[in-house]
Amino acid sequence: MTNAQGRPDFAVIAGWVAPGHRVLDLGCGDGSLLRQLIDARNVQGWGVEIEPANVLAAMRNGINVIQSNLEDGLRDFADDAFDHVVLSRTLQTVRHTEGILNEMLRVGREAVVSFPNFAYWKNLRSVLDGRMPVSEDLPYQWYDSPNVRFFTLLDFEALCAQMGLTVVERRVLDEAGESIAVDAAHDLNFLGSLAVYRLTRAR
Repeated sequence: MTNAQGRPDFAVIAGWVAPGHRVLDLGCGDGSLLRQLIDARNVQGWGVEIEPANVLAAMRNGINVIQSNLEDGLRDFADDAFDHVVLSRTLQTVRHTEGILNEMLRVGREAVVSFPNFAYWKNLRSVLDGRMPVSEDLPYQWYDSPNVRFFTLLDFEALCAQMGLTVVERRVLDEAGESIAVDAAHDLNFLGSLAVYRLTRAR
């Protein structure tokens, strides 16, 4: 999760979290989202972060944070320890995609995932022009990007179906952070720059 204030996916996530809930933020950065949820929703929040500078920043932000690599799983956390496990703008940097989604729904009742949509029309136009896209939601040049996966809304929903995950709610945002109000998945896939999902698994 990046260090950012006023991020539109933060606002969506905050709307899905009830007061007093237990929240685990994976790749929590400086703890901005958890700080917002603690202040606004009085949640019980914990973060996981790998970068030492971000760990220190999160601690200065008053966040309970563990330094750990998400690729190693969430073995430090018990089953059903949280109401929500959040992975915000980080899924595309993870190599073991199915593994982390399974772990999120082992330790949490609900997984909340946000990611940039590679099928957004500006990204497609950039590729057609012969260049990898650089945008608000894909801010890196190809040679210094932490992203190891490039996928679309439809790709993600197909993976959820394959894994038996239930999409409880989906919000698709444009570059201005506004929700896109269309019903057709293919239209959302073309018009949406950033997607935010709530996921559960039948228990």
